[in-house]
Amino acid sequence: MKKILFRKLLLDYLSFFVLALFSSSIIVWVFQAVNFLDIMIEDGRDYIIYINYSLLHFPKILTKLFPFVLFFSLFYVTIRYENSNELLIFWNIGIHKVEIINFILKFSILITLIQIIFTSIIIPKSQDVARSFLRKSTVNVFENFIKPQRFNDTIKNLTIYSERKDSDGNLYNIYVKKNINKDEFQITYAKKGLFKQQNRIPYLILYEGETINGKENNITNFKFSKSEFPLNDIETNTTTYKKTQELNTINLLKCIEIINQQKNKNKNFIYKDIENCSIKNLTSILKEIYKRLIIPLYIPLLMLIPYILILSSKENPKYLRLKYITFLIGLFFIIFSETTIRLISTNNLFNIFISIMPLLSLIFLYIIFYKKFNLKIKN
Repeated sequence: MKKILFRKLLLDYLSFFVLALFSSSIIVWVFQAVNFLDIMIEDGRDYIIYINYSLLHFPKILTKLFPFVLFFSLFYVTIRYENSNELLIFWNIGIHKVEIINFILKFSILITLIQIIFTSIIIPKSQDVARSFLRKSTVNVFENFIKPQRFNDTIKNLTIYSERKDSDGNLYNIYVKKNINKDEFQITYAKKGLFKQQNRIPYLILYEGETINGKENNITNFKFSKSEFPLNDIETNTTTYKKTQELNTINLLKCIEIINQQKNKNKNFIYKDIENCSIKNLTSILKEIYKRLIIPLYIPLLMLIPYILILSSKENPKYLRLKYITFLIGLFFIIFSETTIRLISTNNLFNIFISIMPLLSLIFLYIIFYKKFNLKIKN
């Protein structure tokens, strides 16, 4: 009988949790996908790249919402069981309250491991693959790149302005500024222009204009009736290099170990075998490890917090207040787990203290349950 009740309890939790997680993630993903669409259009990238890029961000949304949806699911189902007197069945057949606590605690270990697999393996890989689509894709500047009466600076070191654009794609009264390097620039004005592709190389063809070249203190200019502006080596401002959050977890841990060995010898140390592995980037690497391996450790705590509700009966006049307090406690730890990322520094002792906070909080809560139920913990 006990197994049947525990199986039903688990099934109710999981069914509500999975439904809530995927429905909320899809809603967030749709809003994010719209934002990605604007970025892709500005970059002039292909729609296939947009679809792949946005879909590969879905696992990240899942893991981001995971802790809150998990806590809310257990909180909701526990209240539902309490209101429908289903918990009374547990107590009447001799199931102790601490047995449910232990059951949820054991189950939370499995959930924690799943979350760690996502945060440390699946998410970095999916983010890296998504970024690789940008790295390998070509920028299509012909269709939607230029917007009239707006300074278009999507292309790195290049700003283009057009007063008007007709239905054939012709541009009128064009301003083009190209930053060649720190001390050298080129400004071009033209009455008319259009994008063309010759031998798969994109060009901006300009008519009846003037080019001004500036280098340090020297300014030169020349007029032209026609000028071709090659765009075969353009690069957009969208980040295409690999970020810290896209690196392999093992490499990040290896990087931390190497930096700790070298930071007292060389403050400018850079380990070239691993991208972004440098002393200057150490704090961001530590924060990334914290997100992947420490934040999931709050899951057992978040799964036990809803059971503060069984410390009191629903007939108790203070039960409603207890519901609000329980929800706020869960919300506090969700926010706390995310905000503590900002506290991560190169101070190892302080980082260790922050890292053991979920374990200390879990032990503290379990002691409260133990004392309240006045039971001995069985070995």
